[in-house]
Amino acid sequence: MRGCRAPPFGAFLFLSVTLPAYPPVTLPKSTEKLHRALRLPDLVLLNITAVVGVRWLAVAAHTGPGSITLWVSAGLLFFIPSALVVAGLSKRYPEEGGLYVWTREAFGPWHGFLCGACYFVSNLFFLPSALLYGLSIAAVTFGFSQDKVLMVGLALAILWSVAILNLLGAEFGKWTSDIGGIATVVVGALLIAAGWTAWRHGGSVTPLRDFVPQMDWGKLNFWSQIALAFTGLELGAIMAGEIRRPERTIPHAAWISGVAVCAFYVGGTLAVMALMSSGQVDIISGVMQAAQAAGTRLGWIGFPVLIGLLILVTSAGGFGSWLSGCARLPFVIGIDRYLPPAFARLHPRWGTPHLALLSEAAFSSVAIIMLTAGESLRSGYQLLVDLMTVTTLFPFVYIFAAGWKCGWRVSAGCGLSVTALALVVAFIPPEGVSWLYEIKMIGGCAAVVVAARMNYQYAVGQRK
Repeated sequence: MRGCRAPPFGAFLFLSVTLPAYPPVTLPKSTEKLHRALRLPDLVLLNITAVVGVRWLAVAAHTGPGSITLWVSAGLLFFIPSALVVAGLSKRYPEEGGLYVWTREAFGPWHGFLCGACYFVSNLFFLPSALLYGLSIAAVTFGFSQDKVLMVGLALAILWSVAILNLLGAEFGKWTSDIGGIATVVVGALLIAAGWTAWRHGGSVTPLRDFVPQMDWGKLNFWSQIALAFTGLELGAIMAGEIRRPERTIPHAAWISGVAVCAFYVGGTLAVMALMSSGQVDIISGVMQAAQAAGTRLGWIGFPVLIGLLILVTSAGGFGSWLSGCARLPFVIGIDRYLPPAFARLHPRWGTPHLALLSEAAFSSVAIIMLTAGESLRSGYQLLVDLMTVTTLFPFVYIFAAGWKCGWRVSAGCGLSVTALALVVAFIPPEGVSWLYEIKMIGGCAAVVVAARMNYQYAVGQRK
């Protein structure tokens, strides 16, 4: 991957060696101790803050009007099929663990482990990137982008505040995703309103005529990011053991949040292009550029500051959702004894998988410090985005394959096709990057699979 080492999947192997060996004992049914604190509104807001990435609006707007066609195509051929498959599999297996359980039941424990581990590792890189994005926007808004100590301090303060809330239980942790989801909806509504008003009073800055995606070799890498932007509905299903009536709540939440997500991406991208020329949109701070343009053009004093604050809240909410949801994967894998049993233990007072939560928070803290040391915030952020694309999309091969095996052939076939295409174009170097990028991508992916296999074989050996 671009200028980076392969994902440190060896962390799983390291934990297997350094923590106590797997004892041949029967683990308690830990999932029965989980608190079912999430209702339909909570899951809808969690889905919104998990799926929606405000940053993708800038990337799409920079690509031009053709991105609208890509949004619609990905929505029809990837997002809706994923909602159908996730809803169907959640009804069939309404258990904590979601995609890990689905893959394990469909293809066996090794494939379940590989799917769950890839998903978990990809989100170790997403977690700090979510905070860095929100803070980069806040830095642009309030003018403290050059104060690296302040930036890192704020990131760590938000990180551990959110982690502690999730450590106290889903009834507390859900407020981060609830507030983040509401902030996301408000950001989308305000941007769309600004874009619509600007269009009505002077037209769109970017000519909205040619909606055919450009077959520009340097921009094909963006196509994989379109699919990546629609991932996240599966996160709620991972927390099925903490959702009230998951077999009904998960499908309903998927459809309600799905409509909001599609409206956000299409409407938000059109709004940014209405306010700015696509060629001038920065792929990181483009939304703030559009907000500043709206404030100047429409005379909306304080509009950029409001958008900047809301994006920071949205990023914190997204961090909380993914931190909480992904912690359930090592918890369930630990119950199956493919990770050290310490991961399968819930906190005696709060009933949360505390070891996984603390491990995620610690890794994110180290990643933020290391990636901002000697680097600009922009390059640190971009570093993290590049690391997570393939390892996030790969588990969807298993999700859709499980859906195919369980009978949802049309949805699974569409989703598999888009996922395969997205994985292929993800290996095409983006603009300004050498072909050494491909070597690093292939080597990194191979390292992930090899490390996962070593960890799995070690675990199987300890179970005997």
